[in-house]
Amino acid sequence: MSPRKRPPADPTSPPADQAQEALRTMEAALRQKIGAAPEGSEEKRHLQELLSLLSGQKTPEAPPTASKAPTPSFASILEEMGVPMIRSSRRLDFGAMERAMKDRMLEETARTLESRLNEEITRHPAPFRCPACGRLLQNKGMKSKTFMTSFGEITLRRRYGFCRSCRKGSFPDDARLGLDETGVSPEVQYLAGLFGAETDFLRASDLFFCAARIRLPEKQVERIAKSLGEQIAQDEREHVELEPHRLPQGPLYIGMDGTGVPIQSRETAGRRGKQKDGSSKTREAKMIDIWEAHTQNERGIPIRDPGSVSYSAAIESASCPDFAQMPSDFARRVEREASRRGAAQARQIVVIGDGAAWIWKTAESLFPGALCIVDRFHAKQHLSELSKALFGDTPKAKEWTHCRYEELDEGRMDDLLKEIGIYASRFPEAAQCRTYFQNNRERMRYPEFRALGLCTSSGVVEAGCKSIVGGRLKKSGMHWSVAGANAILALRCTIKSGRYESFWERKASQWAA
Repeated sequence: MSPRKRPPADPTSPPADQAQEALRTMEAALRQKIGAAPEGSEEKRHLQELLSLLSGQKTPEAPPTASKAPTPSFASILEEMGVPMIRSSRRLDFGAMERAMKDRMLEETARTLESRLNEEITRHPAPFRCPACGRLLQNKGMKSKTFMTSFGEITLRRRYGFCRSCRKGSFPDDARLGLDETGVSPEVQYLAGLFGAETDFLRASDLFFCAARIRLPEKQVERIAKSLGEQIAQDEREHVELEPHRLPQGPLYIGMDGTGVPIQSRETAGRRGKQKDGSSKTREAKMIDIWEAHTQNERGIPIRDPGSVSYSAAIESASCPDFAQMPSDFARRVEREASRRGAAQARQIVVIGDGAAWIWKTAESLFPGALCIVDRFHAKQHLSELSKALFGDTPKAKEWTHCRYEELDEGRMDDLLKEIGIYASRFPEAAQCRTYFQNNRERMRYPEFRALGLCTSSGVVEAGCKSIVGGRLKKSGMHWSVAGANAILALRCTIKSGRYESFWERKASQWAA
């Protein structure tokens, strides 16, 4: 699902070993100062403590004295680490110095976190009960495991218990701390979700190290991101609370569209598609976008309100038999998203789509009183394609298209259908185009819609399909499983809709419980 070849290293980035070279320079400068300091002096002892901290060793115990010097603060340690380097370097390499100090600071913080967590587990252990059935666990002793945190690796000792009823073992302390089988902390999982949703997993692994100095393999980033996506998809189905800060103040726009996602061959076998042999290499991801538009530009066209767009998408069916009692999977998704956005409180609902029948069927079943509008640019695209089929790439085609555009914008549908009908008997494309405009005539009353100050185009939906789906799932060489694609779609939609933090708050409340 991600490119197999690792991208070439950035020639402008500093060498990977510069930070280590900076540390060695600091150590050499400190050793020189230690050698010059008087034997047994406070200065020499203090410098030895600094050297021990810098090299990652334990601080040596000072001999008992009448007046023991106070332990230096971490800030003073960092300051004295930097001074020898500045004085001993021929040129001031601020970047290497910064990275060296950052690495050392992260290492010290990881050790502190490790100590505090182990102390917390010992002093305040979680209830020693099976997470599945709630029965007391059989104590099997303490077990150690190394976890990756945002500060580096730490090793925790946790109690292990076995449930005789469920015949499974568990670590109750892990659940309380939000740790799971991934072996990474909640914060690292949070970052893996952000990076994995934004770019391919190999690049996400590289970004992890560049931004957070965390070495997380590509496959581990993939596993964490997909696992989070699956959890978010489940959370999306279970939590459909109204968002008070997004209650509609005017017309609420609901856009629906679909776009193909490259899928592995084993999951497209037997499906009809657009390949020459009639096969398919993709599955359609269906998306709903909801937004508001209260302002207009200088041409009087409504402009989407910043931050008002929310998304939900998945590769799932939008159709169901006429006799079915339950709506389709996608219809239920639309219903959930509309409930979150306060569709029941909206003074008007406007559904915008490209003219596909499944969009209007979904709108009619869920929003009977909604105003349905065919995206004006999609309608014009049909006219442009027809003109090429009729006249090719000629001035006559451009003139014919321009005239049809005017008829469409001015609401002269009778004239438009008459002109298309002239060619319907000789060109199948014209017959199909005439049917498209006849079936959607009531949804193309553009002069009336403009007079009401309404959007008549689905630019928000098109942008959503390109950014949410295409920007991540349709890059060169990618072939997804349906489950994997849906997991990343759920993750991206939640992040782009501003709901990622809310998901993690609910997740943290489960650990606290």
